Amino acid sequence: MNRRQFLITSTAIGLGVAALPALAAGVKPYDAESFAKALAAGPVVVHVHAEWCPVCKAQQPALEKLSTDAKLSKVGFVRVNFDKDKDFLRAHRVANQSVIVVFKGGKEVARLSGLTDPALISDGVLKAL
Repeated sequence: MNRRQFLITSTAIGLGVAALPALAAGVKPYDAESFAKALAAGPVVVHVHAEWCPVCKAQQPALEKLSTDAKLSKVGFVRVNFDKDKDFLRAHRVANQSVIVVFKGGKEVARLSGLTDPALISDGVLKAL
């Protein structure tokens, strides 16, 4: 293997490994078409986050833990990028990051804003479902 092939291969592997936590946790990045299908299939928990937001980063482990819970296997988990997914923000009237929105039956049933306590996040999501 020459140097160029090695660099390409190792970069691809590195990118794949970096994506594993989100994929393993079942939290999917927002895509309008996939989101619509997920809403039609069952309950969905949406995390509106921003890469630069410390509150969003604090919320992430609690949501990832919920997404791997066997009892919630029928629940979709979606991460909306506050800086990029403006259509979602407008459609669902989300004005800031660090918001968790729970949808059931295709409609919003709960909205948690700014919570960082894993127990409160878990309780809020579970009560809505």
